[in-house]
Amino acid sequence: MRSLRVTATKASLNALQAVSDQVANIAERVGATVVGVHARRRIPSSGIVWARGVVVTSAHTIRREEGIRVLLAGRGWVDASLVGRDAGTDLAVLRVPEAAIEPAERGDAGSLRVGHFALALARFAESHVSLDYGLVAAVGPAWRTWQGGEIERLVALDGGLRPGYSGGPLVDARGQIAGLCTSAFMRRSGTIIPVGTVGRITEELLSHGRVFRGYLGLGLQPAELPVGAGAADSSGGLLVAAVQAGGPAEQGGVIVGDILISLDGRPCRAAEDVLAVLGRTRPDQVLEAVLVRGGNRRAVTLVVGERPQRQSCP
Repeated sequence: MRSLRVTATKASLNALQAVSDQVANIAERVGATVVGVHARRRIPSSGIVWARGVVVTSAHTIRREEGIRVLLAGRGWVDASLVGRDAGTDLAVLRVPEAAIEPAERGDAGSLRVGHFALALARFAESHVSLDYGLVAAVGPAWRTWQGGEIERLVALDGGLRPGYSGGPLVDARGQIAGLCTSAFMRRSGTIIPVGTVGRITEELLSHGRVFRGYLGLGLQPAELPVGAGAADSSGGLLVAAVQAGGPAEQGGVIVGDILISLDGRPCRAAEDVLAVLGRTRPDQVLEAVLVRGGNRRAVTLVVGERPQRQSCP
């Protein structure tokens, strides 16, 4: 085996020791608010004490509604109750009376840049927290998940999360929680749910037990409109490929073969456009949809329904 000589100055060693101590201090301080969550078979996930008696975690790791247990630092396993979950943002809220500790300091995911150092924390044991580290690989604007959840900012990590780290915090170099880690949305890299989104969804789950999102019951795909197809101000729309029986769209008169060109005054070129409109509506809200059917343009009135938890189409 070839040997390698490394020359280190006293100053560089001191700097390395300082960084090492800082990481250890962050892990100790934030780790006190990181919990283990046992709500599925095999490997537990992690969670964050968000407020006194309230824990947030990843919804996709909650496989049962009864018999949920949470592992607290220095306290062992305690019982928890499910307040609610939202598949759209992969967030779940648990009520844990024994977790009456101050939450860790929260930062701002908007301050993260590509190349920034980041720490992911998880809890598998009562006595200590586990840590993984990496870099921020990509950042971007607000985006919408395939299940309709709106995330305020895209932050992707440079690799996948290790088993059990979903639901735990991503901590920035200042020791502040930037968001909640999840492996639910990207196959090869972990992403985070920024603290702003976590706060918004947590508040709604605590208030209502679920997140309300509009639903029409449509299967859509992009379509081009031929010249003279009744929509002079539009060259494209969304072909209605499926209509849920008894759903809001069918009740409003939409049929397979229609082409949706606008909803609530917003042009529709992609399913994302429809999801964006529905994301800010409530059940029983009335929307006007403009369709092309048989070359003729027509408007129909749709009464928005509530999206089922595991339904991905509009």
